[in-house]
Amino acid sequence: MIDKQKLIKRFESYVTVYTESDPTTNTTPSTERQWDLAHQLVEELKNIGMSDVTIDEHAYVMATLPSNVEGDIPVIGFIAHMDTSPDFTGKDVKPQIVENYDGKDIVLNEEENIILSPDEFKELANYKGQTLITTDGTTLLGADDKAGITEIVSAMEYLINHPEIPHGKIRVCFNPDEEIGLGAHKFDVEKFGAKWAYTLDGSTIGELEYENFNAAGAVVKVKGKMVHPGYAKGILVNSMYIAQDFINSLPRLETPEHTEGREGFFHLYDIKGEVEETVLQYIIRDHDKEQFEARKKVMLDLAKEINAQHGKEVIEIEIKDQYYNMREKVEPMMHIIEIAEEAYKEVGVKPIIKPIRGGTDGAQLSFKGLPCPNIFAGGHNFHGRYEYVPVESMQKAAEVVIKIAELTAKVYQD
Repeated sequence: MIDKQKLIKRFESYVTVYTESDPTTNTTPSTERQWDLAHQLVEELKNIGMSDVTIDEHAYVMATLPSNVEGDIPVIGFIAHMDTSPDFTGKDVKPQIVENYDGKDIVLNEEENIILSPDEFKELANYKGQTLITTDGTTLLGADDKAGITEIVSAMEYLINHPEIPHGKIRVCFNPDEEIGLGAHKFDVEKFGAKWAYTLDGSTIGELEYENFNAAGAVVKVKGKMVHPGYAKGILVNSMYIAQDFINSLPRLETPEHTEGREGFFHLYDIKGEVEETVLQYIIRDHDKEQFEARKKVMLDLAKEINAQHGKEVIEIEIKDQYYNMREKVEPMMHIIEIAEEAYKEVGVKPIIKPIRGGTDGAQLSFKGLPCPNIFAGGHNFHGRYEYVPVESMQKAAEVVIKIAELTAKVYQD
């Protein structure tokens, strides 16, 4: 259905644009480079025949595919983000095409001996005989979420070229800054005008997700006192040792590497330390709202306990909620999951309904009044040098988009 070579070319044209976001700038978009892909998408959407193509002052790109049927069909939307993660460089991406994958090791970079191996990444075995797009081992790929953009644009182009497929009005949006948790912050839900939407920001083919972590970020600042170490007895306070006590006092097995499914965690992802001050950056995650609140309390209580031990405030914590579990907003509209599930089946994809161990723009958008479950985009090993995406998974994701549009029209016409 979706032309394979055209899809590959489109995907390559997106991932080779440098769009890494930056959590430190306090601007939207957080990096000027995201405008490059935004403007490229504006032109492409116009060229394929989309209507009402707009770009606002924050680089949110929106467009419309008008309805081709009579009746009161609800407006639906499809959303993907343009930025790539600041966790690993997305500059100078050089995608590599592996045709008819043989199931063996893939040498990403011979010079640096970087190998994508099924011994380490077991799911590779599922894609034997397919076409894979990988990195060259020095950057991430950007399938998160340029695969999603590729699939949406390809699906819209197909619907435009095949007017015999019935569909209602469809809105699409490509937004900045999802990777730093800000993709939905300046998303104009009223302007978008959809009754519900789907993000294409998942991983393995078949994933369909409508519940996610409740999420918060915590900044732990630990204060010390520096004097000459030769005269330090009873005076010097080393903030790094206090920080170590804090780290070791949190539940060691409640971390990402020891949890799965709906199990929550504390994740220490950054440390900057000197004697005078150490700063710890954590994310806190839990699917259960009560457990989520309890995790925040554990950190605050631990800080109080350590401060009491020192007889003064040596630790201060700032915790900010980031997003919540979209399930409570999607469950009253379960027909939008049922439509997607049926679309999967009709294009030959087995639905895998499971919770997201993370978040998408859809979580925040759901709480802004736009229920927004998540569809697979097909990629694996996001945010690193071993990222790859099977082209056949991308084709199927685009087919799912087309079929959702068709089924929505059918359901509401019936």
